[in-house]
Amino acid sequence: PQHGLAFRFLADAGSAPHVMTGHESGVITIALAEADDAERERRRTGMGEPYRTLLGHFRHEIGHHYWDLLIGGQPSEQRFRALFGDERSDYGAALQAYYANGAPAGWPESHISAYATAHPWEDFAETFAHYLHITDTVEMAAAFGIRARPRTGDGSLSMPPVHFDPYMAPDMAAIIDNWIPLASLLNNLNRAMGQADAYPFVLTPVVIEKLGFVNDLVHQAPALRHLAALEVED
Repeated sequence: PQHGLAFRFLADAGSAPHVMTGHESGVITIALAEADDAERERRRTGMGEPYRTLLGHFRHEIGHHYWDLLIGGQPSEQRFRALFGDERSDYGAALQAYYANGAPAGWPESHISAYATAHPWEDFAETFAHYLHITDTVEMAAAFGIRARPRTGDGSLSMPPVHFDPYMAPDMAAIIDNWIPLASLLNNLNRAMGQADAYPFVLTPVVIEKLGFVNDLVHQAPALRHLAALEVED
């Protein structure tokens, strides 16, 4: 579709090549096998991933779509390369190297996930997905009146805004200030039930800067600003 999005759930068929989750020209393909919890968990552990969900796949692939619309050939391209690297490097060779050698040492300092190190396109898609994870969860918590109140350095309790709307926040720092205590709350609630962390990731200053780049894109793109306004009206 011309600048739109279409989704396909495809199952493996006999001797044909396995269906691969991916994005091409606005069409997002999801391997139907990923909808099976046991199979998805097998793939997650096999790849050493801390998190793997259908929603995560959708958000990651949508990130590729918006790279095509908002970065490729646009003024934002130079800032993208300064933060994420040069996407003109050989994509196929980069993926082969990643699957053969894994992520480089020290990757958590600059990337949200190991897979983000594979290529600048994947770094952006992973970052975009996490931006959606964060803003959606912060918005949902606000809708239920949930506010995490971590203790500050002097022992007092901080108080985030009651009606904070991450979709309308032009400053990524404000979103992060609301997200960090909420993520800690979610993780500890899960641990209290013997479950894995809801958000098993670390946001370093470099990663936060990349998230800020995504936030800037969202607020600079008229179509995305319109979507954010619709969220508020709802």
